Amino acid sequence: MKRTLLASATAAILTGALASSAIAQDTTLETPESKISYGLGMMIGERVLQQYGELDYDLLMQGMKAQKAGEETLITMEEAQMALQAQQEEVAAAAAAVAQEKGDGFLAENKAKEGVAVTDSGLQYEVITEGDGAKPTADDTVSVHYVGTLMDGTEFDSSIARGEPASFPLKGVIPGWTEGLQLMNVGSKYRFVIPSDLAYGERGAGQAIGPGETLVFEVELLEIKS
Repeated sequence: MKRTLLASATAAILTGALASSAIAQDTTLETPESKISYGLGMMIGERVLQQYGELDYDLLMQGMKAQKAGEETLITMEEAQMALQAQQEEVAAAAAAVAQEKGDGFLAENKAKEGVAVTDSGLQYEVITEGDGAKPTADDTVSVHYVGTLMDGTEFDSSIARGEPASFPLKGVIPGWTEGLQLMNVGSKYRFVIPSDLAYGERGAGQAIGPGETLVFEVELLEIKS
């Protein structure tokens, strides 16, 4: 619901659904229009504008007003989109570099722990429980329970929390999972530490997983589906 509301608010702002100057000057917020105007500003400021660092708010308002009025803008929409994309890529690259450095340290520390094995690709795993069932191949579909966390322990996904196992083809997941699940017998439970290049790399995944993140999963292999 929040995501839908935010998307609607962003679309309204960026397409120029601006309140009149009289409403904009209403600092008492006594009318619905004034509350909507101020509320949209709050939402965009919290969820959108903070992604772009320091901004010139005079130019921001100038661009919004010109777009709404259908006036000639200082740059084209294509130029605007290219500038935003370039800035986002710069921010993502910087964040990935920081996360990569933290990940390297985390991997080195985890590697030294007793019971941790490392594959040629750099995937780290620890056997929590060893089952005696069959092992899947890359062509198989499996059913698992899992909990995924960031390096600091923040949980970003869990089939256990959802109350039902997850099923997926091994060719349809991140490389660390494709490789790791093939090490397991049905009935096993492993802990995987997955470097970013075997996870989501510099692109990250949504809001929960940033660029360059090393991920930790506890996975129980329940079934190989025919």
